Amino acid sequence: MRRAFTTAAALALPIAFAGAPAVAASHGTSATAVVVSAQTAHKLKHPTTLVAQGPDDICNYTKSRPKLHQGSSGRAVQQAQCYLNQAIGAGLDEDGDFGQLTESATEDFQQCADIVVDGLIGAQTWSFLSFWANAPDAPFC
Repeated sequence: MRRAFTTAAALALPIAFAGAPAVAASHGTSATAVVVSAQTAHKLKHPTTLVAQGPDDICNYTKSRPKLHQGSSGRAVQQAQCYLNQAIGAGLDEDGDFGQLTESATEDFQQCADIVVDGLIGAQTWSFLSFWANAPDAPFC
């Protein structure tokens, strides 16, 4: 018969949830308060639902959300450039040409948002861009 041993060290292990940072409560702080704080911070950076252009969208070039990459052009690129300017203060010309500067700003945004950094604007990046650009505290990075 095996015995289960519980030690103080085992009880002090960090608390972690899928997709959330590991946290540990310090003396005088409840574990629940620490976890709720970490979850709140995580939700601010990681929206749980896709955010489409709404009636109060900060950028109004198009509602289209195609996959964009260096060499893409058009109103969807202007929309992405506007979002990048709002979300991270990228300072891009909203000219509709996805060049090196737009790719670099996209990578900066993806790194700041803690999502896949590939310089492409696909579904995940569109969702985060529209969420962050329309947030009241933008720019974030």
